Amino acid sequence: MIYASATEWRAASHKRVLVFGMSGLGKTWLASTLRAAGGWFHYSVDYRIGTRYMGEFISDNFKREAMKVPFLRELLLTDSVFITSNITFDNLAPLSTYLGKPGDPAKGGVPFDEYMRRQAQHREAEIASLLDTTRFIDRAQDIYGYPHFLCDSGGSICEVVDPWNKSDPVMRELSRHSLLVWIKGSDAHTEELIRRFDRAPKPMYYQPHFLERMWGEYRMQTGTAPQDVDPDAFVRWTYARALAHRQPRYAAMAEWGVTVTAEEVAQVRDAAGFDDLIATAIERRP
Repeated sequence: MIYASATEWRAASHKRVLVFGMSGLGKTWLASTLRAAGGWFHYSVDYRIGTRYMGEFISDNFKREAMKVPFLRELLLTDSVFITSNITFDNLAPLSTYLGKPGDPAKGGVPFDEYMRRQAQHREAEIASLLDTTRFIDRAQDIYGYPHFLCDSGGSICEVVDPWNKSDPVMRELSRHSLLVWIKGSDAHTEELIRRFDRAPKPMYYQPHFLERMWGEYRMQTGTAPQDVDPDAFVRWTYARALAHRQPRYAAMAEWGVTVTAEEVAQVRDAAGFDDLIATAIERRP
């Protein structure tokens, strides 16, 4: 760890932290709180993925759909309109929409092979965006003068690293330059996240072998042909199993850093509270 003690953390003139955990437990809220307090640069991995590495894929997908409309087709072919995504820290819908969901095209689904192709694109983009963290640490200080840095990682970070491998290149790079902080949820949080996802299912990234297994098991249980699978029903069914799949991976990642609870994060109101939160986590680390 780059901070050997709570004292060293508090005395650091340049604090560097990467927060990770399930989506919905407070990563982005925490980043927004620190950004509003001043002195903290907020680096969003999901935003970087959607702009730098998958922005063209997303825009091309918009254009592909627009070309199906005669009126828009003519405007596009004459360069009369400009189509792009308006992705922000708080609105990642263009990225989610591009990833899509597998199943019945009449219900908004895409063929499973195409879905897996887009998942592979996301994996490459996420790894590249995570490795960009080091460069943005330097940029935040050198260009903008921010003394402190927080990397707001996506919920799927545990899918693109091998936390049990001490030579994993992404884990080694991140831990060399930042303190890894797991925001750990309780069983109650997990149940609420599942309920929230059930109300509004969204595309997510998963490891290929996990997705292929889920796709096969779901179709076997439902007796559904690939082209007839309800996309929302499949991602709902997969999500609860994915949370259980991710928990041991998050826990292994936490061995590279420290752990805080979602309840503790919810109590943070300013930068001083965040300093206290991390100092306490470092002190109680085995």
